[in-house]
Amino acid sequence: MKLDSKNPLKNKKVLITCGPTWTPVDDMRIISNRSSGEMGQTIALDFAENGAKVTLLEGPVLVPLSGKTIKIIKFCFFDEFLDLIKIELNKKYDIIVHAAAVSDYKCKKKFNVKISSKLKSIALELIPTKKIITLIKKKCPETFLVGFKLESKMNEKLAVSKTKDLFTKSKCDLAIANSVKNGKYTGYILGPKNNFIEHKTSKKDISKALIGILKDRS
Repeated sequence: MKLDSKNPLKNKKVLITCGPTWTPVDDMRIISNRSSGEMGQTIALDFAENGAKVTLLEGPVLVPLSGKTIKIIKFCFFDEFLDLIKIELNKKYDIIVHAAAVSDYKCKKKFNVKISSKLKSIALELIPTKKIITLIKKKCPETFLVGFKLESKMNEKLAVSKTKDLFTKSKCDLAIANSVKNGKYTGYILGPKNNFIEHKTSKKDISKALIGILKDRS
């Protein structure tokens, strides 16, 4: 990835994903998660502020991002997101920051009509979804890839173990391991040898640190 020494991120094509994905249970109900999309939105704004050409794939967040300098493409369902990623990977991005909280499971069988609310119990069989992040380097080996790992709790030891697959299987160039507990954020940026680069306690600081790392690696 070649960067301009005067403004390393200016005019670089950056794709960022954020927010949750939905998977259907029936034609009314879904399985989702609590992702606010704030992390990806913050990173998108910081990249744009540094002159990058930013495209944001934004899931069904409560507070959508608005910005004249950012191209925003909305999605809701996992399958929509997968289709969008495949399209965007043909556009040869310099940097991809995959911050979306992608569904890990989906119903093996989707009910075509709303399930009755009068049932005493119901069992849903869940199966794993496709790991979207593993597609990125296969399609775009030259793209600088940043992956995320969100857990219920996070510390240095967990950050190393939880991000291992991001480097070995998904071939990420950087990984961010983070958590939000009792309203308190903590995040660790790691390199491909599971080496610690930064530890921050706010999403804004993690975003600024990421921008700084990319500038320093120009």
